[in-house]
Amino acid sequence: MDNSLAQTVGIDISKSSLDAYAHPAGSAQQFANTVKGHKELIAWLGQWPIDRIAYEATGAYHRQLEQALADLPCVKLNPARARRFAQAVGTLAKTDKIDAAVLARMAMTLQPPVRPATTPRQAKLAELISARDSLVRDKIAIQNQAKNLTIPLLKRQHKLRLDQIDRHIAQVDAEIAATISADPILARRHQIISSIAGIGVRTADQLVATMPELGALDPKQTASLAGLAPVARQSGQWKGRSFIQGGRANVRRALYMPALVAARYNPDFKAKYQSLIEAGKPAKVAVVTLMRKIIVMANALVKADRLWVVDRPCT
Repeated sequence: MDNSLAQTVGIDISKSSLDAYAHPAGSAQQFANTVKGHKELIAWLGQWPIDRIAYEATGAYHRQLEQALADLPCVKLNPARARRFAQAVGTLAKTDKIDAAVLARMAMTLQPPVRPATTPRQAKLAELISARDSLVRDKIAIQNQAKNLTIPLLKRQHKLRLDQIDRHIAQVDAEIAATISADPILARRHQIISSIAGIGVRTADQLVATMPELGALDPKQTASLAGLAPVARQSGQWKGRSFIQGGRANVRRALYMPALVAARYNPDFKAKYQSLIEAGKPAKVAVVTLMRKIIVMANALVKADRLWVVDRPCT
């Protein structure tokens, strides 16, 4: 085995174990998904130069590993895309070892960009945002149930549940604010993003937590990561409507209302919205365009480390 060759490594992550595969060496090894196992994995990786380490997003199961590998070139892949890649290359069987080899092959073939690992504070913030989103969904569901309640006892219980959810949301909001304030970098990013007219505190919270790549991307990458880049549909002389898909749905949800607000109160975005409507674009298309411009602008401002000001034209 030539240990001088750079390796692309795929890691299949489960709750209890990590299956690693190095390509082109063809070496495979299993490790425990524990602190000790992470150290053993890093020692195993140390025998080669590493080009990329690819793994799938698996919620809580990959977070500690991601921190352990923070100094190595890691790429986090979408599980659905990884499965489609496996089918495209004719790999129909599915085991942990095979999945690790597929991830290594996918990373070697597609060369996905290496991005900095999520910091522990960013991971905490993302978890808090996810919990808040869940609480808001619960609140909406309970409010909808109220329309069918007629019995006084059920109405009282319903109110108690709503009050409890409101308290929990307030507690989570306080913890989010404290987490951001405790980190100068996150606090500055939050200040920059919330300076854009139409962007409120909650939207800035969401973008800081779920788009840590802001400031390190080009405009096309930013729109694509948020799932706001138009996807063309054309074959021969036929041309269908472009549409958006993929990306981070939570980011799109967070940007929808700010885009509506910006269309009314942000001079730059209002002018853009009106020009699109006058050109015959549907209102929904115009709003999505503003959502894309907001996230691209946020990326540019974070990269430049400056606040948005009304007299500067948006780009």
